[in-house]
Amino acid sequence: MAENTPHIKLLDEIGFGKTVLMPGDPLRAKFIAETFLENPVLVNGVRGVNGYTGYYKGVKVSVMASGMGMPSMGIYCYELFKFFDVQNIIRIGSAGSISPDCNVRDIVAGIGACTNSAFSQQYGLDGTVAPVCNFEMLSAAKEVADEKKYNFKIGSLYSSDTFYDDTRASVDWAKVGCLAVEMEAAALYTTALRLGKRALAICTISDLCYEPFTSLDADERQNSFTDMMTLALETAVKIDSLPHLEPKE
Repeated sequence: MAENTPHIKLLDEIGFGKTVLMPGDPLRAKFIAETFLENPVLVNGVRGVNGYTGYYKGVKVSVMASGMGMPSMGIYCYELFKFFDVQNIIRIGSAGSISPDCNVRDIVAGIGACTNSAFSQQYGLDGTVAPVCNFEMLSAAKEVADEKKYNFKIGSLYSSDTFYDDTRASVDWAKVGCLAVEMEAAALYTTALRLGKRALAICTISDLCYEPFTSLDADERQNSFTDMMTLALETAVKIDSLPHLEPKE
């Protein structure tokens, strides 16, 4: 069993699966575990960020909340990758459409994540980091989406540090091809690249950030994104045989 970290304290020897699904909301993590996983076990409860491990179609899978925003995601995905031997993280969250090509309840997979965050400045690189997903995970997700005929879009996400933005600058990122705005993918992708692990962000469109403005309520966000949840779990099954990766120093 791995050593505990400041934010993760293992509560059961089952530990974490190779793949962890990460919604932002702890209640969404609980819903996924109780709805989809066989014999789910609570494996983390520090700060109420509940994590569960169980089995889906015979594959050991975990689901744990990331909290909201890049600092929170950066903490949890780093500790999972670095200290608990997690190989793959799939973010499953909500996003606001900034493109007329994406409608409410469409599923968007981020091939890359633009951002206004200074998250990557920690690496001291003389330039701009372009965080991208793992191609094998994206390919597996597309196969599942095609099989199930989901409304599935692939494109860039815009990861914003601000939810309430006086300038409404998020919609301008559609000019460079971003499909939707969310708040975690860039930190997840950057951390995965830095540690040599795999990551993919899949988001369901919960809001339209242009007229006619539309927004799903909190209960709908927590409980109704079942296509996205199934997509992530089926992807976890497809990628279970990918090679083991040790974290880079």
